[in-house]
Amino acid sequence: MILDKIKIGTVFLKNRIVVSPMCQYSSKNGCPSKWHYKHLLNLSSLGASMIILESTAVEKKGKITHSDLCLHNKLQEKKLKKLTHYLKDNNNVKVGLQISHSGRKGSSYEPWIKKNTPLSKLRSWETVSSSPIERAPGWPVPKEMTINEIKNLVKSFVKTAKRANAAGFDCLEIHMAHGYLLHQFFSPVSNNRTDIYGGAIENRCRLLLEITREIRKVWPRKKILGARITGTDHVKKGVDIKDAIYLSKKLKKIGINYISVSSGGILPKTKMKESQAFRKKIAKKIKLASKILTTTSGKITDHNVAENLIKNKNVDFITIARTIIKNPSWIYEIAKKQKNKSTIPIQYSRIFK
Repeated sequence: MILDKIKIGTVFLKNRIVVSPMCQYSSKNGCPSKWHYKHLLNLSSLGASMIILESTAVEKKGKITHSDLCLHNKLQEKKLKKLTHYLKDNNNVKVGLQISHSGRKGSSYEPWIKKNTPLSKLRSWETVSSSPIERAPGWPVPKEMTINEIKNLVKSFVKTAKRANAAGFDCLEIHMAHGYLLHQFFSPVSNNRTDIYGGAIENRCRLLLEITREIRKVWPRKKILGARITGTDHVKKGVDIKDAIYLSKKLKKIGINYISVSSGGILPKTKMKESQAFRKKIAKKIKLASKILTTTSGKITDHNVAENLIKNKNVDFITIARTIIKNPSWIYEIAKKQKNKSTIPIQYSRIFK
């Protein structure tokens, strides 16, 4: 099952395992560095059907840190195109890009310098959000976005989508989760606006749907378009599964090909408890209610659990990240158990007898 092909939109993936975006905080002026070539070539060589590059900012102040990938100018487009072609030339793998805006979660230190900490004033920039609500004590209060700024944000997402297409990406994933700007509009925890972008669920979804609708117009139908959404905030009075189902149905109607169900992130500390495939129940409920191709991530490390996620129709495919870095042979080990010789390179066949 998990090694079977899957059709997403008009695109066939060779199996149902996708490498999830992982922020590397190793870019230079928004462009990929030598680390990205090493890191992504390795990931693209491990048997997955597609790899999705890390959260990439649609504008300069949409970065999380100064070292984020960006795609808002010609040079960044050129450098990402070179990287995309390099990966495809070396491996039989589809390549996707996740695009995002950090909002109030931006202007932060790289996590290995100071985890979950805003930058000092000398290196910081003014952050924006749906409402002037700080992320947590000690974080700066973001500027509430005006209607005009919201309109310009939509344009920024569209321009980045066009650049991603020109750079040769097979898949585009719009990031609406993990506490970033679109999630900040979606969640009542961070959004107390009283205009058309706040209050009722249809208003809190408005920006997310406007961006998706405009991207759908410019992103080719022959390529994959997805969205990472929040299934629950894991906090009181936050996003719940009903909100996620509402959003998913609307996204499907616009023409999204899949949703990636995540959770948490709107605050640094929530009631989220991690265990093996801990988002599987949330993902299944959203999948069944919205009738859209669904994936999820989060502590999917056991082969049998991964296989059962597909067999039990919790999701249609899985996205993994840390698992495959910790164990680069993870997919080949599944192939060995299932006697799937086509997944394992013939040069490695003697190893996985």
